[in-house]
Amino acid sequence: MKRRGIFLLTFILISVPISGQNNNHTQDTIPQRDTLGYDEVPIPIDTLDTDDKFTKIVLYDDYTWEYADMGRPVIDTAGFFDSWEGTGVHSFREIAISDLPEEVDLMLVDSLNSFCVPYQQKVGSGFKFRRTREHKGVDLSLKTGDTIRAAFNGIVRVSEGTRRTGGYGNLVVIRHTNGLETYYAHLSKRLVDSGEVVKAGEVIGLGGNTGRSYGAHLHFETRYKGHPFDPQRIIDFENGVLRDSIFTLKKHYFSIYSHYGQTDEESLAASQRIVHTIKSGDTLGALARRYNTTVSKICKLNGISSNKILRIGQRLIVR
Repeated sequence: MKRRGIFLLTFILISVPISGQNNNHTQDTIPQRDTLGYDEVPIPIDTLDTDDKFTKIVLYDDYTWEYADMGRPVIDTAGFFDSWEGTGVHSFREIAISDLPEEVDLMLVDSLNSFCVPYQQKVGSGFKFRRTREHKGVDLSLKTGDTIRAAFNGIVRVSEGTRRTGGYGNLVVIRHTNGLETYYAHLSKRLVDSGEVVKAGEVIGLGGNTGRSYGAHLHFETRYKGHPFDPQRIIDFENGVLRDSIFTLKKHYFSIYSHYGQTDEESLAASQRIVHTIKSGDTLGALARRYNTTVSKICKLNGISSNKILRIGQRLIVR
């Protein structure tokens, strides 16, 4: 900045009411632009933060200033705070999948609500049953300290450290105006607080390796009424775009065996699969007889060989 600009910035810092409660100028203050009748177009030379992150002070080269609205998200609060549990990871625990409609149309973006990919990367591990537990989101590899951004406008419901979130590590959960909640897990640092309004694209944390994690990555989830579904159904993470502005969420999408890339017929069939948890004494032959199927079909459904050693607690799709 030129010397004149340095003088202006110093003088503004001393004289401008940052809170914006007094907009009238006197001989001892720098005038606000909207109180003057200038016709020429001023040149902005700097900005100042205020105590509101959605409002900035713009400084001009003619020794004037004005407030700039950075676009506060519009939040329709009707029903928005239902089952709002500020210190619990999951919400809507009282709602079962059976209570949900067969399908619901969600307007993901519109003229007031935009989208930003949380972190652009090819999906490493997807929404599926993994080893002995359900993996209810997608994993995106990154370097510790990489910026993580809010996917949509919303309000932070959870911002908690590892001791309160279990395997999620440092976690941010945002409830959005489109009816979804998004989870951002394993962060090295959280940059937003519970109850804070955020815009799509705003940096809400830094990627990391906290919680149940074996390498720096972002674990990202999408949930509706507390129930997860495959985030790849709405987001193309590799190209950093939404697949569509409107998403029809169907009840069978909540099955851990339903994922992006399936037809609706395949997804419905997958959601109706019968899963058996291995107990002491179980064999593939015994399971085939019990569920009126064959060993080869069980092996094909689970991607295993017929001589696979079964572990107690392991889950196998049997039909």
